[in-house]
Amino acid sequence: MNIDILNRIFNEIECAKKILIVSHVNPDGDTLGTMCALKLYIGDKADTLVQTSASAGIPDTYKFLPEINLSKNLDNVENIYDLVIAVDVASIDRIVQKARVIFDNAKTTINIDHHKTNNGYGKLNWVIGDASSAGEVLYNIFKTKNIPVTKDMAECLYVSILTDTGGFRYENTKPETLETAAQLIKLGADNSDLAKKCYNNKPKNMILFQSEIISKTQFLFDDKVAIASITQKDYDKFDAKNEYTEGIAETLRTIKSVEVSAVLKENDNGCTKVSLRSDNIDVCEIVKKFNGGGHIRAAGCTIKKPLKIAEELLVCEIEKCLNL
Repeated sequence: MNIDILNRIFNEIECAKKILIVSHVNPDGDTLGTMCALKLYIGDKADTLVQTSASAGIPDTYKFLPEINLSKNLDNVENIYDLVIAVDVASIDRIVQKARVIFDNAKTTINIDHHKTNNGYGKLNWVIGDASSAGEVLYNIFKTKNIPVTKDMAECLYVSILTDTGGFRYENTKPETLETAAQLIKLGADNSDLAKKCYNNKPKNMILFQSEIISKTQFLFDDKVAIASITQKDYDKFDAKNEYTEGIAETLRTIKSVEVSAVLKENDNGCTKVSLRSDNIDVCEIVKKFNGGGHIRAAGCTIKKPLKIAEELLVCEIEKCLNL
């Protein structure tokens, strides 16, 4: 642990006049929980940016997080920050367009993350590749610097860890992960209530949307590979938000025969967003072919091709990886 970098990070936070904390695009519980916890620590001179449009808004599941209702979006954020902190942002291309301009123009940039593929794109980088989540990384930062963690901060950090470990089911759940979760519960995080809010609070049309997508899944190579492709028509049919795709790849991965599950999402710009999951295969190696990244068992990328072509390219790479 390079304590000098950590000291420099806190010095920059203390000296900065205006700070922007940035989530990654298509935000999940880890990036949002970490963002809110950091905002609670820094206070009023920090703004948070959820990288969505005003119309898309904050994902419904996480609207209960403290301070999240004060977040900026891509339509109303301004280029007024001397320090930008990215949390749980695996690569610079996960900061898009207007937010990227603000990031590039900032006097100082800080990158706090847990993805092994993170190449350290900030001026100051704190990347712990074997941590379960960015939330766990931030909690250990607070602990190292003897910073008191309030009940609200503890709940934000607990959500980060809970959701990025799949409810403590994924292999990134290590003894220290559970120890951190226990400490956060002692600090006031209501584990039962937070689990209900994150997992048992889904709108009806989300379940119907996911059911339809799963029913159309292609199973290839003796059911070793599950491919779910989502078109704009699918979104329109159920008035579905982008966040409604969360959990589909994980559900397909639970099928006994499936070694790799993939969800492909059609974008308006002619590109295709891909999420991969596996219990046994290093899917990060697959997405690297498309300049993607993530973790060994959970990774993603954007293929700059229409849905059908992207599907063919992805299947080819999966086949190579499985040595079929």
